[in-house]
Amino acid sequence: MCWAAVLVVMVGCTRALDNGQLLTPPMGWLVWERFRCNTDCVNDPENCISERLFMAMADRLAEDGWVELGYRYINIDDCWMAPERDPEGKLAPDPTRFPSGIKALADYVHSKGLKLGIYGDLGTHTCGGFPGTPLDKVTTDAQTFASWQVDMLKLDGCYSNSSVKALGYPMMSRALNATGRPIAYSCSWPAYEGGLPPQVNYTLLMEICNLWRNYDDISDSWDSVSAIIDWFSANQRAIQPTAGPGHWNDPDMLIIGDFGLSYEQSKSQMGMWAMLAAPLFMSNDLRTISDEAKSILQNKLLISINQDPLGIQGRLLLQDPRSHIEVWLRNLSSSAMALGFFSRRTDLPFHYRTSLALLNITAHPFLQALDVYTLEVRKLTPDSALKVTVNPTGVVMLYLSPLNKPHSLSQADHRPEPHFL
Repeated sequence: MCWAAVLVVMVGCTRALDNGQLLTPPMGWLVWERFRCNTDCVNDPENCISERLFMAMADRLAEDGWVELGYRYINIDDCWMAPERDPEGKLAPDPTRFPSGIKALADYVHSKGLKLGIYGDLGTHTCGGFPGTPLDKVTTDAQTFASWQVDMLKLDGCYSNSSVKALGYPMMSRALNATGRPIAYSCSWPAYEGGLPPQVNYTLLMEICNLWRNYDDISDSWDSVSAIIDWFSANQRAIQPTAGPGHWNDPDMLIIGDFGLSYEQSKSQMGMWAMLAAPLFMSNDLRTISDEAKSILQNKLLISINQDPLGIQGRLLLQDPRSHIEVWLRNLSSSAMALGFFSRRTDLPFHYRTSLALLNITAHPFLQALDVYTLEVRKLTPDSALKVTVNPTGVVMLYLSPLNKPHSLSQADHRPEPHFL
């Protein structure tokens, strides 16, 4: 069989993932960061990994205004399985925590207008020690997931090696295709191989996976969010071109509404994930989320930037060592752009002054700039002074759209010199 050949040969024999899924980045809720591998349903029945938890979160997505904004996936992660495969060699849910079975849970989720994602691991065991998917079980598990009417598979990579991954990830892609059910496919493969070429073959990934984890797991801290943004900016030349409709770089979950981020940092994560055309998988408790966190996650302008149909991932334009402000740009459909000013400062708000011309954004003579958080509107020419105040670890995000020549501009100053206050 061609799958038994080396990776170089596999590139030529692997068929593309033919599922028509995820033409814009997926949005929804993923259990892992907030609830981890809590299997203690005796002492913590409201928060353990169980059908009860996923049904509760499905209710919240359906009833609290999330699904209308595009948050449609309810995604199971590790620790859902029984300790052993069933007598037929198939994966099975833990009978105590999932007494109705995964198919019944999928039916419930679907009845709410949502989709269900599930987790597997291409190895002898999952990262949490539950049954994995070795190579001889790839087809069986794909068929099992399809029979349960699952809509997405996240395939992790613990307890395997590079050779197994090089065979197994393409195998699962073909096996999912063969089921006839459109199942979006999330591959953790790059994160286990350093995330970069030549160890990671992004040409192959774009053909077999809908999204992939590039870097380390996120944790509930600003240091973790910052490290992920650092990695994506440092390696943007290699990974930015790989994102697009049907295949996305995944910087991991949104932790907005948990415990580790301030209000400004929460706005920054949402803004930067929109800039990166990232999947928007919240991992929080939707039953107790604050109105403040909810307002960030339900920001319609940021969601529209994230979901832009062109699917072009944003990039770091400049990193100013004096001000510690980064400027990011994402090209959008209809000749629009998202322009982000991201502060790496931890002391005081910074008044940053530039112009579109200084940023080499000169394609349109007149632009409207809409602040996605404050909804302030200003009109700009390339030479207009552009002044923004960025709070420590915060972000200012502008949605730029072309204008016909306006009757008057709010401020059309001469081109400013770079100015650092």
